[in-house]
Amino acid sequence: MPTTLTELLSHLDKQLQPGRFRDYCPNGLQVQGRPEVARLVTGVTACQALIDAAISVEADAILVHHGYFWRGEDPCVTGMKRRRLAALLTNDISLIAYHLPLDAHPALGNNACFGRLLGIESSDLLAADNDEGVGNIGSLPEATPISALIDTLATTTGRQPLHIGPVDASVQRIAWCTGAAQGYIEAAVAAGAQVFITGEASEQTVHIAREEGIHFLAAGHHATERYGVQAVGEDVARQFGIEHHFVDIDNPV
Repeated sequence: MPTTLTELLSHLDKQLQPGRFRDYCPNGLQVQGRPEVARLVTGVTACQALIDAAISVEADAILVHHGYFWRGEDPCVTGMKRRRLAALLTNDISLIAYHLPLDAHPALGNNACFGRLLGIESSDLLAADNDEGVGNIGSLPEATPISALIDTLATTTGRQPLHIGPVDASVQRIAWCTGAAQGYIEAAVAAGAQVFITGEASEQTVHIAREEGIHFLAAGHHATERYGVQAVGEDVARQFGIEHHFVDIDNPV
């Protein structure tokens, strides 16, 4: 049986608590579609390929981590933005997006899911620059060769991570924040982490890792953020008895 769009949004807002975050984009409903939802598609980014996949399975709504209307972007609806919005509106598909709230949820968020995939069952928040604390820090069950952690990441994400640091060390205390969170590396150092894992690297990240003596692993922005939206989609499907499809649009970054 379908649920209403209103009920779905109320559940997601209650679960993800977007009001707690100073985000770079609006969280929640970004494009309104039909009033009932029986089939939900989830994905990392609301790109045209994801929209086309949702249309092909006759989805009523799309839930993503990276939606639209980012702070500072051109507000004009032209070109690529017009094509994406036209496809959603023409097919009466709602677009729902949660950014930082989807990173930070303690059970279903990107970081919580990623930590479990690494073998870390419990963790504390890792905050940087007085933010809301969307990163995490925890420990592996025992000291592990960095090469074994790299192998786990490669198997989990399907890609070889960038590693800065010696190859013959053993590590146990891990800090991580999925996506483009390379700026958290100094918070990881301050928290006593031996390794910091995120999705992307900046030029200065390499120097910080070398000079502070912390292992740095960049495992891919998209690759590290595939898990939270899937978990939320599966949870919603159980809660409301609706159909859920996760669509992974490959992205090497």
